[in-house]
Amino acid sequence: MKPFPVRKINVPQDGSKPSISFGIRDVKDILAGKDTLHEFHRHEYFFILALKKGKGLHTIDFTPYKVVNHSVFFIRPGQVHELMLKSESTGYLMEFKNDFYDACDKMSSQLLRSASSMNLCMPDADRFRRLLTLLAFIYAEFTDKKEGHQEVIRANLSIFFIELARHRQQRSAANNVSQYMQERLDRFTELLETHVATHKEVSHYADMLHLSTYQLNAITKAALGKTVSELIDEYIILESKRYLLATSNLVNQVAFLLGYEDVSYFIRFFKKHTGHTPVVFRRNFG
Repeated sequence: MKPFPVRKINVPQDGSKPSISFGIRDVKDILAGKDTLHEFHRHEYFFILALKKGKGLHTIDFTPYKVVNHSVFFIRPGQVHELMLKSESTGYLMEFKNDFYDACDKMSSQLLRSASSMNLCMPDADRFRRLLTLLAFIYAEFTDKKEGHQEVIRANLSIFFIELARHRQQRSAANNVSQYMQERLDRFTELLETHVATHKEVSHYADMLHLSTYQLNAITKAALGKTVSELIDEYIILESKRYLLATSNLVNQVAFLLGYEDVSYFIRFFKKHTGHTPVVFRRNFG
């Protein structure tokens, strides 16, 4: 089985000088009047697909989403996805590396993390219209490449991310999730992605967040309806699937990368949560 391809920022075909860290395209130009299918692959960059009109199917980290009008898909580096898009779809596809949006700046990094935490955003008509206006302006700046265009693009990206973050906050408020709880949940997710190979104990993450295990569980159950332990297990399974389908690593190598010295235990754990052994999962879904 071949591993999923890893895609890089699109290079212009018209001879113009490419931006090595940012790109934006009109979906109509990409489709050129035809349906398109991009089979499972990964990106080394952030990927935003905003559709004024949309029809198709978008599978992100093995979860399928129906493509509809006024939808915004946000994919982080390392995630895997497959996209089937119908010819009548319209909107913008934007791609950028971490370094373009200056993620070294703490506030920018937090804003980007908040905006990208949802793979699918379904804003109301007014908010989507604002988002599309921002993208149209970014597209014009990227196309014209006048002096200072990268700074203008970054400034408008910040506004774009703020709009997405506000939409997320509205959803959280509707579910009685406070801003403090959401911030703790975001931080927990970030720590989990960084430490899951070496730490799988609930107490470890609670300590790093300066919370008791009871407090952290209360936050995850209120926000997501799941315990911390369930979220840890879910993330381990997701990472396992990514390794199994996106690399050619042997099962024992995948187990080692995820912090399991006992391969048989890892196989039992994976089968318990997926119904398949790692080998069968790779054969059936790869």
